[in-house]
Amino acid sequence: MLITFYGAVNSVTGSCHMITTGAHKILLDCGMYQGGKTLEAQNTADFEFVPSDVECVILSHAHVDHCGRLPLLVKRGFKGPIYCTDATADLLQIMLPDCAYIQEKETEWANRKLLRKGEEPDLEPMYDQNDVNETLKLVKPVLYDQQIDINECIKIVFNDAGHILGSAITELFVTEGEKTVKVVFTGDIGCTDRPILRDPVKIKKADYVIMESTYGYRLHESNEKSLSELLEIIEKTIKRGGDVIIPSFAVGRTQELIYELNEFYNNNEHYHDFLKDVHVYIDSPMAISTTMVFRRNAQSFDDETRKKILEGDNPLDFPNLHFTKTSAESMLLNTDPSPKIIIAASGMCDAGRICHHLKHNLWEKRNSIVIVGYQAAGTLGRMLVDGEKEVSVLGEKVAVKAEIYNLEGFSGHADRDGLLDWVSGFKTPPTNIFLVHGEDDAKDNLAGLIKNKFGFNCTPIHGITSIDTDEDGSGMTMEEVEEDLVDYEKVCAVRDKILGIHESIEDLLYSANLAVGEKITSQRLADIANIVAELEKGTINLGMAVTEQGRVNVNHSGFSDEAIEKMAAEAAAAGEDEFDK
Repeated sequence: MLITFYGAVNSVTGSCHMITTGAHKILLDCGMYQGGKTLEAQNTADFEFVPSDVECVILSHAHVDHCGRLPLLVKRGFKGPIYCTDATADLLQIMLPDCAYIQEKETEWANRKLLRKGEEPDLEPMYDQNDVNETLKLVKPVLYDQQIDINECIKIVFNDAGHILGSAITELFVTEGEKTVKVVFTGDIGCTDRPILRDPVKIKKADYVIMESTYGYRLHESNEKSLSELLEIIEKTIKRGGDVIIPSFAVGRTQELIYELNEFYNNNEHYHDFLKDVHVYIDSPMAISTTMVFRRNAQSFDDETRKKILEGDNPLDFPNLHFTKTSAESMLLNTDPSPKIIIAASGMCDAGRICHHLKHNLWEKRNSIVIVGYQAAGTLGRMLVDGEKEVSVLGEKVAVKAEIYNLEGFSGHADRDGLLDWVSGFKTPPTNIFLVHGEDDAKDNLAGLIKNKFGFNCTPIHGITSIDTDEDGSGMTMEEVEEDLVDYEKVCAVRDKILGIHESIEDLLYSANLAVGEKITSQRLADIANIVAELEKGTINLGMAVTEQGRVNVNHSGFSDEAIEKMAAEAAAAGEDEFDK
């Protein structure tokens, strides 16, 4: 077996790796590069492999640095299935069309510039909506904990990565001859003890691990500290008449912020009276759609969030929360003098409506800009974090006079100690841990820490690299594979799920109590776990559906219809067609 690392080998974006056996080629992720023109130029380069030779794609999650080049892969000849979790499949319906829209718009603007120079407008987008439609037809949703045979030699199991909704740590069992090699691909590992999502699942055994290292050299401040700081920032900014602008990733961070603000709007005595007149605007069509996907996938939530739902509290909704869907509604936010909180994408400030809000608010010292996620080198968000006093926004120089804050406690990535804690789950040493998805110093630092603390072999990947696993003789017998798939903890986990569903709906499974014994085959356990997973999804989503607050269908923003219509007319007259870039 050959493991080849193609992407995320020199940066934190562009995730793409391949597993090759004698008869099969399996791609792990196909992500987009982000972070400056030089890096992003790699997006349209030729793949280092033939797309039509790839049998299938295993997708870790729906962030564009992991999925963003899938339509290009399809455009260039890939026709196989794309396996991902059911929640990731739902998110792809939002993320990929948005990526195509951006590609098409940016190409349109670039061609206009060529025309004005008297040159031929011959640029084409990396891919378009037709390519996205063909890609979405190939998506095969899978539930967590299901064992899926993707061919006669390879089976996979998705485990919760706790990074964003639907994110997965994938176990791959690759059989060649009498030997089975287990590869674990982490995707992005999330933080523990965070709202909404469950903690990342620790894996006890693997031959090879492909592991992210985004924060391999840094520690986050605690989520509690960042939350406290955020509330202090909101309070002092609102009191001086300013707006709080929060660039946020549409998937993950936005929903966590809604959850946290819901808690303080409804349950915090100190802030309740102060916040009751402060409105929160989610100004991102993608974030709005994504929040609806969260509401439909409550089966992936942690126990605390499920409990709130079953008790009648929708944690992703509160009275002061507004969704601005149209460009006119968004533009009105920058003409409205009342202090407010605006959460808008993109999280790195390199596209989307956040650019317009920064253009209108960065120069005003009473405002606050709060960064809550990772900022790649070369992005506008990174420039703000680094303290630049003047930046270019939508082609215009803007003075940075607003207060800039960087709250890393909201990051969706595990920090250095979180990554080490995840590695501690291995009960036997992996043959090798390969570090990707990190800047060079992060990978090198984390590799040294893993070697020193655990004594595990650990290799930071720098540049495109191929590893021949046949050279070290690693692998498991079929009996060892069976033991790994049916260990005591996994049997107990299935029992716990059954009990949890029974507690949610008292008579569910009462007359058909499944006796999961310790002596059970992997196939039988898989069959039971699959049924339980389906039942779990339906039960918790029923609770989610009945707790949603009723909203007026026509206008979610809080502005009058007359004001929206007037702004839309003014925008059309002014030629504001590139507002939603």
